Amino acid sequence: MLKLHQLKKNPLSTHRRKVVGRGLGSGKGTYSTRGNKGQTKRTGHSKMPARFEGGRQPLIRQLPKSRGFRALSDKPVAISLSRLAVFEDNATVNLAALKAKKLVDINTVKVKILGGEIAKKLNIKLPVSASVKLAVEKAGGKIM
Repeated sequence: MLKLHQLKKNPLSTHRRKVVGRGLGSGKGTYSTRGNKGQTKRTGHSKMPARFEGGRQPLIRQLPKSRGFRALSDKPVAISLSRLAVFEDNATVNLAALKAKKLVDINTVKVKILGGEIAKKLNIKLPVSASVKLAVEKAGGKIM
């Protein structure tokens, strides 16, 4: 069985370093494998950055700046209090219950209940406006 201390490097795995610019007889003299004239043949040039566009005005600078601000978090979906009339008395209203009754989309993450009228006693476990809080407590329900 082969062991780690018995491993040897393959002699063909390394290459001799290319020596350029040491005269015509070397076969790598004159232009030193750089070809003829131009920006890429000059001293100090290795490789252009990926964003370089040949000296023209870069595309990112040709376009107008995008102004304004976009919030990282999604805004809550607004639901009217009167749409909660589909629930029975003493029902608990949360995001899962709203999705079950198809009052909001399945992918909805945040919901806020805004103004409206209701006559049923509901236990609401969602963010609500001040006017909704008064209306629900007047009808005998609770905001949790």
